[in-house]
Amino acid sequence: MSLGDRIMRIDSWLLDEVCQPVADRLPERLPALEVGMSFQLGSLVFSAASIIAVFVLGGMTDFTNMAFNVLVWCLCVTFFIGLSRMRVLVKPGQPNPFRYMLQGVRLVSIPFTLYVLYQAYTTPAPFSTAMWFNALSNIVFVVGLYLISCQSRPPKARQREDIWARAPHLREVGTNLFSV
Repeated sequence: MSLGDRIMRIDSWLLDEVCQPVADRLPERLPALEVGMSFQLGSLVFSAASIIAVFVLGGMTDFTNMAFNVLVWCLCVTFFIGLSRMRVLVKPGQPNPFRYMLQGVRLVSIPFTLYVLYQAYTTPAPFSTAMWFNALSNIVFVVGLYLISCQSRPPKARQREDIWARAPHLREVGTNLFSV
């Protein structure tokens, strides 16, 4: 088995054995896609906080570094907008197209997040707050990607609406009245 196959199996295991059970336990009114999109938005907020914190702490006096970080953040915003527009492709009871579309992004984001965690852990004290915001942003991003890629549940079948469905205890009373 090649290295690529092993990495794909790890991704499938994370998706099917870790994230899908979490997605299945979410309330019906809160699908995994919506929670994942909220995580993506949260990732953008933490990333912006990281950029602002470095600027406030005086770490980015050079315009080029600041412009690069803002452009990377704009790229992340573009990714979020693209996901938002494509969420109509996810239909309950049908295969989730994000599972395959985001596979490469999921695979790259995990080692990158591990590197950012290491970076936050080893950063000098003045910039540790900003780097921990960045690390938190990456963790939230990965969790959001996996939740977005989970299979959505099919809609529940509606119960037949009749008077006896709302008050089953009255069913016995009604049949007893006419059996006399």
